[in-house]
Amino acid sequence: MSVEKRPDHDPTRHHGQHGHDRGDFFGLDVDSLSPRAQVTTALAVLIPVSVAAVVLFTLTNLWWLIFIFGWSVFPAFGLLVRGIAGLSEGQGKLPSGPANSRERELLGALRDRGELTPAQAAMETSLSVEEADGMLRKLAEGGHLQVQVHGGGLFYSLWETEDGTEAGRLESR
Repeated sequence: MSVEKRPDHDPTRHHGQHGHDRGDFFGLDVDSLSPRAQVTTALAVLIPVSVAAVVLFTLTNLWWLIFIFGWSVFPAFGLLVRGIAGLSEGQGKLPSGPANSRERELLGALRDRGELTPAQAAMETSLSVEEADGMLRKLAEGGHLQVQVHGGGLFYSLWETEDGTEAGRLESR
């Protein structure tokens, strides 16, 4: 007997009351959405429901149908308020190159120090040790950094050219 794991179900994940996550909105993990996306998602529900309610109340005698889909207004309104609050706090602004700015910060520390371990990179930048390790490893796997082992530790550095200068460093003329 073969049991297949559903990709949308992780039995080790803890769910809140009634089996739903706190940030679950109609099957969408809203905690991972930016405030701007939260507002857009809420409006994508609120606008059609509002238009349908107006049509039902004015053009038909089926006003009671609003109770069938009207319940969706409440979580959508909550999501809208949450998204607007996030935008007003400045969370909705896209950082200049979200991953790019962190990568630039890490590469700047590498340029300044010469070589770094992930722990040293975390001390020199705003990255955690885990984030620094992942970024350094990814850059090294892509061939962008040189990896050396000293005393059992991995040290990452920029590649050096044949004349002894770091690759990528601009020469001052």
